[in-house]
Amino acid sequence: MMTSSRPAERRTEMLAAGAAAVTVVLWASAFVSIRSAGDAYSPGALALGRLLSGAVVLGVICAVRRAGLPPRSAWRGIAVSGVLWFGFYMVVLNWGEQQVDAGTAALVVNIGPILIALLGARLLGDAMPPRLLAGMAVSFAGAVAVGLSMSGEGGSSVLGVVLCLLAAFGYAGGVVAQKPALGPASALQVTTFGCVVGAVVCLPFAGQLAHDAADAPVSATLNMVYLGVFPTALAFTTWAYALARTTASRMGATTYAVPALVVLMSWLALGEVPGALTLAGGALCLAGVAVSRSKPRTPHVPRTREAGAARAAGAGEARAAGAGEAGAPEPGPDREVGPWTG
Repeated sequence: MMTSSRPAERRTEMLAAGAAAVTVVLWASAFVSIRSAGDAYSPGALALGRLLSGAVVLGVICAVRRAGLPPRSAWRGIAVSGVLWFGFYMVVLNWGEQQVDAGTAALVVNIGPILIALLGARLLGDAMPPRLLAGMAVSFAGAVAVGLSMSGEGGSSVLGVVLCLLAAFGYAGGVVAQKPALGPASALQVTTFGCVVGAVVCLPFAGQLAHDAADAPVSATLNMVYLGVFPTALAFTTWAYALARTTASRMGATTYAVPALVVLMSWLALGEVPGALTLAGGALCLAGVAVSRSKPRTPHVPRTREAGAARAAGAGEARAAGAGEAGAPEPGPDREVGPWTG
């Protein structure tokens, strides 16, 4: 039974790692798309358009798969994550990135994984192994390097820093609230209804969305739809799938790969050649993620150990039986008969 479960566990781990990889790649691509859509859409309108696009796609998938409604026990986590992460986080982050330069935004928002680890340990009982802490420290150092290399591209304000800080708290709170909901409900259900809750929260921006859409270029609108279909509908679902199979702290640390991928995508898509400090910071981010997701090596235990112990016990019993048959005295209360006696 033990040998048959190991391939299944390894397969589950590989699928979860693949889902996490899809998430970070699509979330990194979102930063490139936001640059285009953000010039034509206000923060609230962009968040609402993105969430509506994602909700439509997810709703169709749920209908085809007949996913149904989540169990009642999952609704609390879905509602909280929908308000904090899908709704509040997206609006505040879009607004904050208009107030500060990209480097400052990256620095402030990247405290999110640290907050997730702290909240996860406090509220969910997540373990804080040394490798996770070390990996997060390395990745955060890389994020700082990327942020410093990008600073100076625009103005910063106290309001912008506060908004990015609020976005980090919203992101962390949403992730920690989402984790318990993934027990009774599926990843698709949690993502779909979380996206719907976020869209409802952003409905006050419906008038602004209609106004901006009338004047926005087609490329900006297509980027907004892309944000809803891929970085939201697909990436949040793969995130939930992976989160259901690991801890919130470990998943939060995985998102430190996003800054490194943003640097690469900006280089390829926008022609923004990164400097040496940016490349070094991106490398540190990836190295930290690798450390945080690694597992300590356990000493190899031969699979025949239990069988060997059983054989030794059997041999001891046979010797004891033979001695009894030969007329040897029965062992007294101060003696032991078995494989561990000298």
